[in-house]
Amino acid sequence: MTCGKLPGIDSLDDVRSLGVSSDRLFSATHEEILAGCTTDIYFVKTRDVLRKAGRLDVPVVAEVFARKKGLFAGLPEALLLFRGRDVAVHSLKEGDSFEPREVVMRLEGPYSYFGMYETVLLGILASSAGWATTARECVDAAEGKPVLCFGARHVHPAIAPVMERTAVAVGGCTAASCILGAKLAGGEPSGTVPHAAILIMGDTVELAKVYDSVVPSGEPRIVLVDTFKDEAEESLRVAEALGARLSGVRLDTPGERGGVTAELVREIRYRLDMAGFGHVQIVASGGLNPDRIRLLSAAGAASFGVGSYISDAAPIDMTMDLKVIDGHPIAKRGRLPGVLASPRLLRVQ
Repeated sequence: MTCGKLPGIDSLDDVRSLGVSSDRLFSATHEEILAGCTTDIYFVKTRDVLRKAGRLDVPVVAEVFARKKGLFAGLPEALLLFRGRDVAVHSLKEGDSFEPREVVMRLEGPYSYFGMYETVLLGILASSAGWATTARECVDAAEGKPVLCFGARHVHPAIAPVMERTAVAVGGCTAASCILGAKLAGGEPSGTVPHAAILIMGDTVELAKVYDSVVPSGEPRIVLVDTFKDEAEESLRVAEALGARLSGVRLDTPGERGGVTAELVREIRYRLDMAGFGHVQIVASGGLNPDRIRLLSAAGAASFGVGSYISDAAPIDMTMDLKVIDGHPIAKRGRLPGVLASPRLLRVQ
C-alpha cells in the first residue's frame, strides 16, 4: 500500500468502478463510511490532482471551528476515522461547551491521511453537537428530574442510535428508548408500552395487570392513561389495581384533545394524593420542549419523555480550514493563518 492510500475510495477510478446494489438499505454501512463512500466527490478529485503534482502527502495542520455556540459531541466516532494513521488530534472533550468560531478540533499530519474525511468528520461533529445541545437544554429545564430521549421514531433508523447515544452520554438524558442507542450509551433502554397494546387489550387496567405480571420485578411499572378514558379517572383506576407496585402514570394526550397541560398534571397530582397514591409519579411526554418541561414540572410532573425537540435539532455547522502547509502559516481570505491559540484542546490521538 502506498503512503496515504485509502482502503476504499482513493481515486476517481475507484468511484467509477463502485457498484451499488438496489436491493439494500439506503444508509451507508460502517465499512462504506470508513472507505470514503460518503465523502464529497471534490475531495476525491483533490487526491488525484495532488497525487499528480506530488503534493498529496504534504504535512498540514487543519482546524475545525463551529459557527455558533453549543455542546461538543461525536469525538469517539471522529477518532475512528483516523485510527491507525499518523494523525495528531487535539480536541475538546465530549460535553464541553464552545462559543461561535472557537476551534473545537485540530488535526496534524500528511494531508493524504485525513483530507478525504473532511465531509464525514464535519457531519459527525455537526449533527452530534446539535443533538447534545438540545438534549442538555431539556435536562437543564428539568432541574434534576429525569429526562428520557424518545426521539428514535423521528429520524432514519441508521442514525437513531447515534442521536440517542449522544442525548444520553453527552446531553445528560437519563435514558433512551432506542435499544441500540441506550446500549451504546452504557445503559439499558427505557420505556413502557404504546397505545397500540392498550387498544388491542381493550382496557387500560387489564393491560396494566398483564404488564405488571410480565415486566421484571426491578423495573418500574409506568402505564399510559390517556387511551380510552379521562386521564384523571384512568390514573385512579390503574393505581387502585396495582397499588404500591405502580410507579407512575404517563400522560401523552394528543394535540387533538389539548395535549398535556399544566392544569391536567396539577389535577391528576391532586387526585392521586387525595386517594392515597402519593407514591405514583406523573410522567409527561408528547411535543415537549424546555419551556413546556419547566411548566409541567412546576405543576407536578416528575419526569419527561422528549422526542422531536432533540431529534429535530439542527446540526451546528462546522468548518475545517487548513492553517499550516509544509510548516508555513496559511489561510484563505477572511480567515487567520497559522494555528490559533486554543488552550482547552487536549491531545486525544
